[in-house]
Amino acid sequence: MNMDGEPGARFLEATAEVESLVWDGDELLDVVGGGRRWGADGVERPSSFIHDFPFDRGLVSPSGRFTVVYAERGIEALVLEGDQLIRELERDDDNAGEFDYPVAVGVLRDGREVLVHCPEQYGVLETGERLTRGERHPRDVFHSRLAVSPDGRHLLSAGWLWHPYGIVEVFDLDDALTDSAVLDGRGVLPADGGIEDEVVSACWLDGDRLAIATAVFGAYDGKERRQLGVWSLAEGWWLGRSAVDFTLGTLIARGDTVVALHGHPRLVDLATGAVVDEWPDVEVSQREGSYGATHVPTPVAALHSDGTRLALAQPDGIAIIDLPAR
Repeated sequence: MNMDGEPGARFLEATAEVESLVWDGDELLDVVGGGRRWGADGVERPSSFIHDFPFDRGLVSPSGRFTVVYAERGIEALVLEGDQLIRELERDDDNAGEFDYPVAVGVLRDGREVLVHCPEQYGVLETGERLTRGERHPRDVFHSRLAVSPDGRHLLSAGWLWHPYGIVEVFDLDDALTDSAVLDGRGVLPADGGIEDEVVSACWLDGDRLAIATAVFGAYDGKERRQLGVWSLAEGWWLGRSAVDFTLGTLIARGDTVVALHGHPRLVDLATGAVVDEWPDVEVSQREGSYGATHVPTPVAALHSDGTRLALAQPDGIAIIDLPAR
């Protein structure tokens, strides 16, 4: 059925709150909900298992073999293979309730799937079964919103410093596997110039390019200045930046556009910052950044691998948006 007549959007009913979403072919999977599914017919299938932890977020490894379930502002997490527990995780409890759980899954360039998280101290990144070893000297950085690049070469951290102030850092994983202290440095982004404003969100576009949303609050003219830009690791600089007059929120990459989730979904052109399409009748949380606002969760969303459909958790189910052709 259509949602309030909004073209390109339809609604799937759910028997309980949807707390994670991932596409498995043309089916939708909620791993936090024990693996319950919605088929192409829109009918919900029961979960295969139940866990007792109060988790509200989940990740699935690129192969689909492993899942990670966790609480966005909690301490504990589980790594599962199917319905079998593989490993329990705990992050440092220092200010854990104030920022998003630092965890990601990805594939290294040699084909190994890895888990990246901060098991001992909020500023100490680790990968998998201690692939990173050696003496560590972490900086006072709260890593968060981690993401492995599509080519497996780099790690993105869109975390924050104690001002609070949102930042973005990128680390070379090849180097980190040789010398774990690489993860304690400032990464491969330039220390001076370039990314000067507060970073509120970021995502990988490909192995070289990042989409980065920045904002300056309380500027001299009394207005908030917001920008959406594309940063190239190879060039060490912006490929382009555009001013925007709306809050971008969480970013999801889609070719030369991004889906921006704040209040409602928008499809934004990266070259101009213009809104290509938007769906004001599909509500998402007004969340910006990785810290603060404990009562405002990150939107639960999943983009299909072919880029044609976006699924978003709603209070009573799932909204699926058919995106315009690229």
